[in-house]
Amino acid sequence: MKSEIKQLLEGVQNGSISVEDALLKIKKEPFEDLGYAKIDFHRKVRQGAAEVIYGAGKSAEQICGIVKAMQGSGQNTILITRLDEEKAKALAEKFSFEYKKEARIGIVGQLPEPDGIGTIVVATGGTSDIPVAEEAALTAEALGNKVTRLYDVGVAGLHRTLAHLDEIMSATVIIAIAGMEGALASVIGGLADCPVIAVPTSVGYGASFHGLSALLSMLNSCASGVSVVNIDNGFGAGYQASMINHVEAKETK
Repeated sequence: MKSEIKQLLEGVQNGSISVEDALLKIKKEPFEDLGYAKIDFHRKVRQGAAEVIYGAGKSAEQICGIVKAMQGSGQNTILITRLDEEKAKALAEKFSFEYKKEARIGIVGQLPEPDGIGTIVVATGGTSDIPVAEEAALTAEALGNKVTRLYDVGVAGLHRTLAHLDEIMSATVIIAIAGMEGALASVIGGLADCPVIAVPTSVGYGASFHGLSALLSMLNSCASGVSVVNIDNGFGAGYQASMINHVEAKETK
C-alpha cells in the first residue's frame, strides 16, 4: 500500500500536484484535540492505515464526535471495534453505518476495494470461535484486503482442514483462530508457506483458563512460521495480516 506521502511525492515528480500544494497537505495539523480524544490524522501517512476507534469505554456521544472529526479530515471508511448495540443505534441515526453484531464491529462508510497483494485466509477451529474470526475478517476487509473465511475446520476432524488445502496454500497470510488447546495454528503452520497469525480464544472448559491454555499452546508451536496475538484479539490479527498483505518491496540503490 502506497502511503499518502509517497503518493504526494510521486505527484510532485509527475507534475500532477505543485510543490506548494504538496507541502500544504503535509503541514496540515497532525491531530485534532476534542478534549476527550486526540484524533491522529497522520497515522495513515505514517503507517498506511488510519486510526481505528475502540468503542468499549467510550460513550455514544464521544464516538460520534470522533467519527465526525475523522470524516472532516477526509477519511471515507471508519472502523469501530468492541461496539455494543446501544451505541450502534446512536451511530446509525447520524451516519451511513453498518453494524456487525456478532463481531461487535461498526463500519462507517463503504468498505474499500481490496488492494493487497493477495488473499488473507481466516480459519477457525470451531463455530464458537466465529465472533473473534469475524472481528479479524472485517478488520482486514476494512483495511482493503480480500478475505476468505474457513470456519469450523478444527483438528477434531482434520479432514475438514485438509479439504481446503488450495485456499491454505495459495494465501498470502493466514489467521488461525482457536480455543480449547489451540492446535489449529500448528497444523496450518505446518501446511502453509506464508505467515500464520494465531489467535487464541476464550472458548473452552475450565482448564482452558479462558484462553490461557490455547495462548500457551500457540506460543509453543513447533511450526516455525506462527506468531501469536492476545486472547480474543481478532482486531490485532486482522490489522497485522493487512500489514503483511500490503508489504511493498523497498527499492535500494
